[in-house]
Amino acid sequence: MLKGILNADDAKKAAQAGVDGIVVSNHGGRQLDSAPAAITVLPEIVRAAGGRIEVLFDSGIRSGQDVLKALALGARGCLIGRAHLYGLAANGEAGVTAARGIIRKELDVSMALAGVIDIRDVFGRYSL
Repeated sequence: MLKGILNADDAKKAAQAGVDGIVVSNHGGRQLDSAPAAITVLPEIVRAAGGRIEVLFDSGIRSGQDVLKALALGARGCLIGRAHLYGLAANGEAGVTAARGIIRKELDVSMALAGVIDIRDVFGRYSL
């Protein structure tokens, strides 16, 4: 896996180099005022990857609704490290379990409000 992709050309190069997948993320780049928001470049990167490699998303996932948006824009999965860390800091292992449960419940509610029954039906369904 290669993390930190924010450019479609880099996604193509990663696929050509034989990586198994990429993580669309501006991790560390948030200090630069000209770095694009990862969510805005996600659809272009997914198109550039062309199904040859897995595309995961990591940047700004704070809720189940954020997960649904990233999946709808083409990500095959999301990293939710910050929620895990907050849960861990608040209540150890039980806090991590609770944080995951909250995001899962928010995802379920967001899917219901969007009329989505099966998460597989949302993958790459929308674009910006």
